[in-house]
Parts: sequence; C-alpha cells; structure tokens
Amino acid sequence: MFTFLLVVQAIIAALLVTVILMQKSEGGGLGVGGSPSGFMSARGAADFLTRSTTILASIFVLLSIVMAVIASVRHAPSDIDTSLVKQAPATQAAPAPANADPLAGAAGNAASAPAANGAVPLAN
Repeated sequence: MFTFLLVVQAIIAALLVTVILMQKSEGGGLGVGGSPSGFMSARGAADFLTRSTTILASIFVLLSIVMAVIASVRHAPSDIDTSLVKQAPATQAAPAPANADPLAGAAGNAASAPAANGAVPLAN
C-alpha cells in the first residue's frame, strides 16, 4: 500500500512540475492563439493551468500527510536492541591503593587486561 502511494506521489509530483513549468511567469498561460473566449485561449489556458496547479498541489499535500501517518503507524517505536552490548566481566580487579605509584599501577592494569582480538580494555 505504501509503495503504491509512493509511486502515485511521484507521478503527481512530476505532473505538478510539468504544469508549473508550462505557465508563463506573468500569467499568460500557454500563449496559444485562438478566439479570446475559447477554452485554450491565452486566458483559458492560464485558468486551466492555475486550477490544475491548485488541484495537484492539494493532492500532493494530502497524500504526503496520509503517507506520513501510514509510516508512523507501520513503524511503531520498539524497544532498543541491546543484544550486542558486551557484558562486564563478573570479577573485577581490586582498585589500586591511593598511595601506590601511578606508573606501576597503570603498568599492572595493562598487563592484566585481556588482549583477545586486539580489543582495548575498558576503563575502571
């Protein structure tokens, strides 16, 4: 359903661009000659193109709103997937004493950190 509406939206957008580009910038319409009171006279063409632009723009906006509602209902918010979050190790090393040498403590922590798969150890 959503794909069908998306295709219809694209067709309406193309028609809207075409109708807008067919209009003269000063409201002259197609500029086709003929009787002044006829349907496709300059005035009649301008009225037709103006009405077409209004109708196509209205359909485009309404279809955009409908598609937004369908998309929000179809893709309802779901729970965050936490299946890839790594679990913290069950046993953690005791914190270094406050009066210990900081360089020795860093070297000691680096030596005891796991090096599997080139992973960087997490900070305590």
